[in-house]
Amino acid sequence: MTRALLLLAALASAPLAQQDPWTDAFTFDRVSAPPGVDPQIGGIDKMPSGRLAVCFHRGEVLIYDPAVGAWSQFGEGLHEPLGLLVEDERSILVMQRCELTRLRDTDGDGSADEYETVYDAFGLSGNYHEFGFGPARDADGNLYVALGTASNGAGVREEIRGEWSDLGVDRARMRSGKGWGKVKVAAGRMYSRVPWRGWVMKLSPDGSSVTPFASGFRTPDGIGFDAQGRLLVTDNQGDWLGTSKVHHVREGGFYGHPASLVWRDGWDRAALKVPVAELEELRTPAMALLPQGEIANSPTQPLAIPTGTFGPLARQTIIGEMNQTSLVRLLPDCDGEVSQAAAVPFLRSKELGRGNHRMVFTDDGSLWVGKTHLSWAGSDGLVRVRWKGPSAGLFAVAKVELETSGFCLRLTEPADRASLGKIAVRSHRYHYHRAYGSPKVDERPEAIAAAILEDGGETLRVRLTERANAQVYTIDLGSVRSSAGRRLLGDKVYYTVVAPR
Repeated sequence: MTRALLLLAALASAPLAQQDPWTDAFTFDRVSAPPGVDPQIGGIDKMPSGRLAVCFHRGEVLIYDPAVGAWSQFGEGLHEPLGLLVEDERSILVMQRCELTRLRDTDGDGSADEYETVYDAFGLSGNYHEFGFGPARDADGNLYVALGTASNGAGVREEIRGEWSDLGVDRARMRSGKGWGKVKVAAGRMYSRVPWRGWVMKLSPDGSSVTPFASGFRTPDGIGFDAQGRLLVTDNQGDWLGTSKVHHVREGGFYGHPASLVWRDGWDRAALKVPVAELEELRTPAMALLPQGEIANSPTQPLAIPTGTFGPLARQTIIGEMNQTSLVRLLPDCDGEVSQAAAVPFLRSKELGRGNHRMVFTDDGSLWVGKTHLSWAGSDGLVRVRWKGPSAGLFAVAKVELETSGFCLRLTEPADRASLGKIAVRSHRYHYHRAYGSPKVDERPEAIAAAILEDGGETLRVRLTERANAQVYTIDLGSVRSSAGRRLLGDKVYYTVVAPR
């Protein structure tokens, strides 16, 4: 056999895990930040002109023009900005650690000369983990920001901003550092001692009025609206979070982490002394649980795919992910007040890389991904992702519906019936407890009664012999191929059951 034939034979027999089907359908291009700028990106948005506004870790706000590949400076001197929203060519909202700020270019020279405080009526204890995330804007122009809790990995400052809550541990003990080990236990791993840590706050369009909108968050690094107008917030695994989550957030809801309850009207109890069963009654279950280390470790911004973009995936939602070389595609299966969803890996490629923090689509169909690591796992820089178009194909799960006997999966292309034989389903639950994270609980394989193709091969029904009372079902579709021989782009589905059907 010739050397060329040996090479072809080796490629043909290479394990599927070593191949990258994503690069067959998408291109990935890296854009360098200007020299001297810490390339960690805290926020990104498009401007009406087609340029990009980007804020960086050390406080710069820069404008990038894709047409000429050039950067220019719009603002500087901000404190750890972790979100950005363009209002027009001359006005940009930026969420700093200390406030939501409007940067304005009043004289039209391309650089902000006015910095206006829009909202700063929340507390700062000086703890390193008190991040501010957002803003997101709803259809009526209201703004939403999310405020992270503090960490017992460090203490608080003598000077604080805002009211102090002594519920659980008084301020003198928190500040002194004496017996810090015992203080840490009493305070909880993540805590809220100043307003409104662990809350999502709603601001009127002009910022003149603020409403405490929802509570129960730990590190809500992602906040945004889907194409149907649902407010989605992601939260990272930790104490009281068995795994990372996506929440459909409604006004007045409590979403699981008890630290923020001290800021509820009339609340007078130390959060850690509330029985878990009582907290369980208070909380709204997550829309989607993201198994740790499998589909996500640190989920970030939710973003709707615009109409006309990414072909059959238009109007779906993608979610950033800092620690894995992928994003997450969210497929809601909502029914009235019940919000539950499937999650599927998206753009799982070394070409995308890790650190996927903030994202925006531009009118040419490009997805721009800004990266960060914030001293944890991740990366930095800016990546542009483009679909190669219909000729490249895009074989994916487009929708998942829970049925009494199993699951109904809608596909973007017909599947090959002969490839269905190795479909597998497993189920598990997570603990809701004070401890950090949770192992999978009651994990078990689910017996498949049948895998049936309908609608010309574009509907796959996976029927189970008996469905367990589980929180999460993992549907492994690694063997499934389209009738044209394509692999699924995202071949595992993680479905979260909030209300069985």
